[in-house]
Amino acid sequence: MYVVTVVFSVYRESMEEFSTLVNKQAVDSLTKESECHTFDVAIGEGDTITVPFFLYEIYTTKASFDTHLATEHFSDFSDKTASMVAKKEVQAWNKLN
Repeated sequence: MYVVTVVFSVYRESMEEFSTLVNKQAVDSLTKESECHTFDVAIGEGDTITVPFFLYEIYTTKASFDTHLATEHFSDFSDKTASMVAKKEVQAWNKLN
């Protein structure tokens, strides 16, 4: 299994809208992509300027994740949230078990 973690630093004033959009992205990924097995979203406390959102995603393979990046719902999410994000950190992992 191929695991992807993402940490978004979202501007506090965009927190509610981003939360709605990222939750829709999770549902879309799980329902429209047969090789997306997990898409969890968590929110941190943040500071006065930004709030962290943590995504934990599991795909069958790296190719499955690459397919995810090419979907219309991913493109739509990225376009709509680009101005809300101060920073984005993505890491990829291979699940051991």
